[in-house]
Amino acid sequence: MARRDWRELDESDVRVRPGKGTRPRSKRRPAHADAVPARVTAVDRGRWTCAVADDPGSRVTAMRARELGRTPVVVGDRVGLVGDVSGKPDTLARIVRVEERTSVLRRTADDTDPYERVVVANAEQLLIVTALADPPPRTGFIDRCLVACYTGGLEPVLCLTKADLADPEELLASYADLDVPAVVTRHDEEPAELAERLRGRVSALVGHSGVGKSTLVNRLVPEADLATGVVSAVGKGRHTSVSAVALPLPEGGWVVDTPGVRSFGLAHVTADDIVEAFPEFAEAAEECPSGCGHLGPPEDPDCALDDVVASGAARPGRLESLRRLLASRAGIAET
Repeated sequence: MARRDWRELDESDVRVRPGKGTRPRSKRRPAHADAVPARVTAVDRGRWTCAVADDPGSRVTAMRARELGRTPVVVGDRVGLVGDVSGKPDTLARIVRVEERTSVLRRTADDTDPYERVVVANAEQLLIVTALADPPPRTGFIDRCLVACYTGGLEPVLCLTKADLADPEELLASYADLDVPAVVTRHDEEPAELAERLRGRVSALVGHSGVGKSTLVNRLVPEADLATGVVSAVGKGRHTSVSAVALPLPEGGWVVDTPGVRSFGLAHVTADDIVEAFPEFAEAAEECPSGCGHLGPPEDPDCALDDVVASGAARPGRLESLRRLLASRAGIAET
């Protein structure tokens, strides 16, 4: 923007803070054209660890610049840094800019919580890590993670662990109509297929405690040295990750390990948000009555989505899977 002459300024170019004196403050802020691009890799008590220019070897500690106010800055965010970006001990840079996000993984504490939390920004894919046994899989949790992917712009991937304890075919069949890619791992084998899918990409992992998420990360990034949990006798895991952290993969790309969660709230998601992720049903949904939850009879007897299947424009299994996701969002028949 061209610099304006001081004679062109008027009262709209200044603001006065009530109760803070009468000294006017300019609304202009530095452009920070010299800010260095970086990726946030960890957050801890008001300090952000950043990798400059995506260099996995760099480790710069930064604080949020005052002009950003309460702008949220999370793991995965692309930011602009000024100040000392050498990464030397006892140095501190400033985050002066947060770039527009390409994707966002959000959750709420539960379905009544009005405050959504951004878990990870700018991840290309989300690996939904689920054990086939010990603890047993919970399809309700998987469905909710799928909803978060569809509404947040991430590609979902099922990552089924402990295939040496149970057959994955039944669980895979239940998600076949959603066309969700899947990777199956065994405790006694290296996750070579998973490593190939992650190579060169930014991927986040989410799952209940005890499903083997941290064990996978330790195999993918040996120097991560994350604690691995022991599943308790009642089938519930012990939390081993306490905050999200982005780790560089040996052959390129980043993997974001997120804390183990026991619930995945979707208070910020509407039924229409989910339907929009299914192109074959999105247009028909606009013909539904106001407030339609798209669950079909008896809850929504006039839902227009059934007409799409009746016309042959969509597979019955796709509508069934879509409605299962909608039911999960609504808190109906979760497992």
